[in-house]
Amino acid sequence: MNFSLYIAKRYLFTKTSNNAINIITIIASFGVIVGALALFIILSGFSGLRTFSYSLLDASDPDIKITSAKGKSFLLTDDIAQVLENNAAIQASSKIIEERVFLEHNDKNEIAYVKGVQDNYVNIIPIDSSLAIGSWLDKNYLNTAVVGRAIAIKLSLGIRSFGDPLSIMVPRGGIGFINQNNAFYKTDVQIVGLYSGTEDFESKYVFLNLEEARNLLRFKENQITGLELRLTNALAADEVAKDLQEILGDTFKVQTKAQLNEVFYKVINTENVVSYLIFTLIVIIALFNVIGTIIMMIIDKKHNLKTLFNLGTSVKDIKRIFVFQGFLLTFFGMLIGLTLGIILVFLQQQFSLFMITESLPYPVEFKLINLLIVVFTITTLGFIASKIASSRINKGFIEK
Repeated sequence: MNFSLYIAKRYLFTKTSNNAINIITIIASFGVIVGALALFIILSGFSGLRTFSYSLLDASDPDIKITSAKGKSFLLTDDIAQVLENNAAIQASSKIIEERVFLEHNDKNEIAYVKGVQDNYVNIIPIDSSLAIGSWLDKNYLNTAVVGRAIAIKLSLGIRSFGDPLSIMVPRGGIGFINQNNAFYKTDVQIVGLYSGTEDFESKYVFLNLEEARNLLRFKENQITGLELRLTNALAADEVAKDLQEILGDTFKVQTKAQLNEVFYKVINTENVVSYLIFTLIVIIALFNVIGTIIMMIIDKKHNLKTLFNLGTSVKDIKRIFVFQGFLLTFFGMLIGLTLGIILVFLQQQFSLFMITESLPYPVEFKLINLLIVVFTITTLGFIASKIASSRINKGFIEK
């Protein structure tokens, strides 16, 4: 066994005659344990929160969305349809009509978006699985709609209140004088379902059948505002979007789910990085205790160090003793902290110990990458702290 490592282990696991040093060592170890535990829990929590947030986006946004680069709508030609049909990466596609509208119900008003969708829309986005109450659109029933919970709360909407419809209004196009008594295209619909999701999503849409949205907006037969695509492999979205953009040209805008929610993705990732940096700073502060412990140990073992030096041990090897000691102190503290962290993560996953609401446990997710990040961070910082502490040792210090 390496001589410096052997001596370091003896110093670390053997109590000294100085109780103060024993207490300081325990405190330093506890600091490393708590730091490793906190860092791993935070990273696991953000991994769970990211996965949970992305799952909400799965119910609101397609893998790829195609819209017009100029204007709100475009005509779906046979050439465009053929491009989508010939692309093996596209599992399904759906035409949509989307427009900002004015909602009115029992003297309450709200601005939202109407979204006309085809019958196969649930094959693009599993919106039907996000229904909080009621059912999804049925083509056999005319003048029906599905709205977000936030819209329903604001307008006091009920499900299947057949004597109390929701009025959807769109300003008439044109120029010149507008008759205020005939300024809107209007349709009345019955609410058959409420969907849930992110706060913005719940406040945004009123879903209608595509034909009803077309009639409301007075669109032509093949006129739509967008195409939403589901891919056979969602991980290939960037590559597929790039290919489609090249084929369709600058007339169209092809966006992936990440591009549609660019700000959201940036916020989630930025929060993760900032939290990592904050808790890494806490670990650094905890490692000051390790530095102090090693320096106290060096002073306490000064007589022994002089003996080792006189027996032929080099100053470099003596420094390595305390580098190894500090590193081992950090490493074993990290192992204990990680073990406790892993246990807590799995307990949270199995038994929902911490709840956001009465029905929603705080999401956590065990990921090997988080484990490796903690190991790398703490072992690196522990090694640096040990090197700083051992730098006090020199020939003059030993012989003094």
